[in-house]
Amino acid sequence: MAATRLIALHKNKGKSVAACLKSRTDYAKNPDKTNRGELVSSYECSPLTADEEFMLSKRQYELATGRRQKNDVIAYQIRQSFRPGEITAEEANKVGYELAMRFTKGKYAFIVATHTDREHIHNHIIYNSTALDGTRKFRDFFFSALAVQRLSDLICLEHQLSVIEIKPYRERQKRVLYPPKESNRDRLCGIIDSILAEKPKDYEDFLQKLEQQGYEVKRGKYTSVKGARQKRFIRFKTLGAGYSEDELQAVIAGKTEHHPRQIQLLQEPPFQLLVDIQAKLAEGKSEGYARWAKKYNLKEMSKTLIFLQEHKIGSADELNERTAAATEKYHQLGDSIKAAETRMAEIAVLKTHIVNYAKTHPVYDAYRKAGYSKKFLDTHREEITLHKAAKAAFDETGLKKLPKVKALNAEYSDLLTQKKAAYPDYRKAREEMQELVKAQKNIELFFAEEKDAQEKQQTR
Repeated sequence: MAATRLIALHKNKGKSVAACLKSRTDYAKNPDKTNRGELVSSYECSPLTADEEFMLSKRQYELATGRRQKNDVIAYQIRQSFRPGEITAEEANKVGYELAMRFTKGKYAFIVATHTDREHIHNHIIYNSTALDGTRKFRDFFFSALAVQRLSDLICLEHQLSVIEIKPYRERQKRVLYPPKESNRDRLCGIIDSILAEKPKDYEDFLQKLEQQGYEVKRGKYTSVKGARQKRFIRFKTLGAGYSEDELQAVIAGKTEHHPRQIQLLQEPPFQLLVDIQAKLAEGKSEGYARWAKKYNLKEMSKTLIFLQEHKIGSADELNERTAAATEKYHQLGDSIKAAETRMAEIAVLKTHIVNYAKTHPVYDAYRKAGYSKKFLDTHREEITLHKAAKAAFDETGLKKLPKVKALNAEYSDLLTQKKAAYPDYRKAREEMQELVKAQKNIELFFAEEKDAQEKQQTR
């Protein structure tokens, strides 16, 4: 099986055509990717001087036609990727050479470079946009990429390789779960897990093994590492539980057991709301939509019943009671969090007024001693205004004695801790309430539709 892609290579802004051709062909011929150049083949040019020979054809084109290149397409590239383990690198190069020869019909010079640096073997086929005889340019016709794909499939079949089967749209499997992208921290944790499984002698041996994996280690008060393509260092203590320096040293010393971090996948929701088919038909939906909605409702209703069985809900009354209890719990937790946030806002305002009052008190005393002089007011208007605002705020609170700033800070810290601790329960209660409310609505709509169907049968 081979996946193909046809790419037009453009001239980069600020660079010459020759420089752009050299950079593209050099990447394709990279010795580290092509087994030191053994997996590079060519047609009507040498792999070592392909870019220069491409340029020679372009100069011949200008001399023969008198036309200069107007667009910035300097060459074309075909990427041909094979299924892992299905083909050898040498055979892949032959398949790529045959694809290039049959697609260009031998009228354009090309190189075929087979890369083995990835799990899947793939070809980089670069062919000149100018013909060998210098009389024409390659015409990138409509659906040329599709033609490359079909020709590649035909060649794969001839070489007894599998091809990609294109299924009708309705038979295609839709993706519902998307695996999370692996971050630099997740990758580092995985490498640490593999090194710890090898049981290093000591902490220094562990760091040396990390360096062998391509990480730069910075030793100091806190050990941090940086990968090859990372911009910043990562400290061990920021990787989470089980990956701090003390915990790693304890694992290496055999005092504790290491528990690798588990990366959680996104879970598919258990069920969705049913479609109100009659309401949708009243809006003008077609009979085809109604047929789809009936199938959809049957699937979602079966998921709903599984959800009720898993939560041991045996009747509609029990479902209503559970839903009401979950809703009440959700609102109670929400009200407690809102109350804490309101009080924290009050504390912040009160602290500001207390600080402003203390700072501006000497100025206001001087203003009072000056007999509330207008000249003094104009000079210190900002401080006096802040002082009056703070005094008015204190009068609104009705407190006989103002609290200390230290006590307010302690209360604010306690409220913040309570708020953070309540959030996990709040989210859990919200999710539980939402699932129960959806199940309740699905049950109500399902029985309403059944009742309507029975009434229609009785009237006939």
